[in-house]
Formats: sequence, C-alpha cells, structure tokens
Amino acid sequence: MIICPALLVVLVDQVSKLLVIRGLRVHESVPVIRGFFNLVHVRNRGMAFGFMNRTGTETTFWILISVSIVAIGLLVFWFSRLKEDDIAVTLGLSLIAGGAVGNLIDRLRFREVVDFLDLFVGSYHWPAFNVADASITVGTFIIALTLIFRR
Repeated sequence: MIICPALLVVLVDQVSKLLVIRGLRVHESVPVIRGFFNLVHVRNRGMAFGFMNRTGTETTFWILISVSIVAIGLLVFWFSRLKEDDIAVTLGLSLIAGGAVGNLIDRLRFREVVDFLDLFVGSYHWPAFNVADASITVGTFIIALTLIFRR
C-alpha cells in the first residue's frame, strides 16, 4: 500500500503531461478560469521556480539527475524505517517519491520538465508547475504538519 499513492502520482503526472504535449504548442496558453488559472505548455530545464534553468548546461542536467536519484534513494530508506502505523508520514513520503519520479522521467526523456499549471492574480504569476510538483509540495506539508503536531 505504501507505493500506491506514488504510482498514482506518476501515472496522473505522466498522462497529464502527455495531454499537454499533444494539445498545446510550447508557450501556448489557454484560459481555464479567467484572471486566475491557465493551462500553459512550458519547459523547465532547472529546478523549482526555474532555478538553474539555463540552456546548454550539461553539468546542470547531470547534477539534477543525480540529486533526483539520491533523493529517491533517501525516501526509500526513510520508508524502510517507518512504523506501519505512521500513515500520514507514509502518505507524505509516497507523494514526494511519486513527484520526484515523475519529474525524473521528464528529465530523462526530454532533458527538461514539462510544466502546465499557471496560477495568477492580476500580473502576479506563480511559476508554472505540474502534478509532480504539486504532489511534492502536498507531501512535504503533510510530513511537516505531522512532525510539528506529533506529541
């Protein structure tokens, strides 16, 4: 059961990215909720919020691949150390692992990550993200809240 949320995240992430790739040209934007949410097709060679998003840097690519693999390995190690009744942390770790694998698949296939969810208010845009990114964020919050409020 530990791996089910991770597998679901990877599946939904990859299917949603496939639909975006097939349905939108790169940099195309389609309003979903005017003034708040668009579907876009952007590519990110870097990390979260476009950090390290530069063209033609082979070193960056290999650093990101290596960091992803190490992070997934650490998550698997953490899984192995959990108690069976630690459901919230298990769920959080599974969401993070699924997101990490989803984005790693993109990096290996395209050498960049497909982002498509664009939230904004007025001229302020949150950096575009994807299902894997959202899963990593939600998983991190679940773990943080669990650790903060654990007795």
